[in-house]
Amino acid sequence: MDLGLKGKRALVMSSSRGLGLGIAQTLAEEGADVLLTGRSADRLAQEAEAITAKGGGRAEWVACDLAQEDAADKMAQAVETNFGAADILVANTGGPPPGKMVDADLAALSAQFNQMVLRVMEITDRLLPAMRKAGWGRILTVGSSGVVQPIPTLAMSNTLRAALVGWSKSLSNDLAAEGITVNMLLPGRIHTQRTDELDAAAAKRTGTPVDDVRAASAKTIPAGRYGRVEEFAKTAAFLVSEPASYITGSLVRCDGGSIRSV
Repeated sequence: MDLGLKGKRALVMSSSRGLGLGIAQTLAEEGADVLLTGRSADRLAQEAEAITAKGGGRAEWVACDLAQEDAADKMAQAVETNFGAADILVANTGGPPPGKMVDADLAALSAQFNQMVLRVMEITDRLLPAMRKAGWGRILTVGSSGVVQPIPTLAMSNTLRAALVGWSKSLSNDLAAEGITVNMLLPGRIHTQRTDELDAAAAKRTGTPVDDVRAASAKTIPAGRYGRVEEFAKTAAFLVSEPASYITGSLVRCDGGSIRSV
């Protein structure tokens, strides 16, 4: 299937590693030019060079910290400098520390809201005018299965990412007639460095070997295993593609069946 992504321009947030990097790599393989973002300039430069060397779309990068108030400005300026405008926004952010809601530090919750929710809204606001003028655009927010089935040890994530559900659906209704789709992609247990960190935290908290933690977690997934980054990234690529033009306002699960509800 031709995804119609050749020559498209994509900003992929938090893409120096993990799911964001996987999505950027896959979009570039489909011929899109991608702008990587993250805090580590060295890592971004290395990954951008590797993507460009493969011969698909080219990769550029900008170092920025979503915790900083000027992050959206930096990303938008980098888009304008390197691409002129963006056709695709993949709104991906890091996750907050694990823990229960009763133990949550509300000051930390406020800070996490700024970088996980407000920054997404700010950069979307900056990129939308060009999409609306072109009559084509894709906004895909990477969420979590916790917005449908709250994860007991990720209370902050459940809370903050749920705010993006209402935002994404509301925005999709506003833009559907303009050729712009707005969706959320919900990962389950996809094997990334972040997943390894969460498993290590669970092992430390329970005094259980980390391999046992992983095995127990995999048993709760109907597919019987953690997902692969490339599986998740290909799903993302389809959702921002030309053939997916009639999919908007949706929460799409890529979780091996781990969410139990229909």
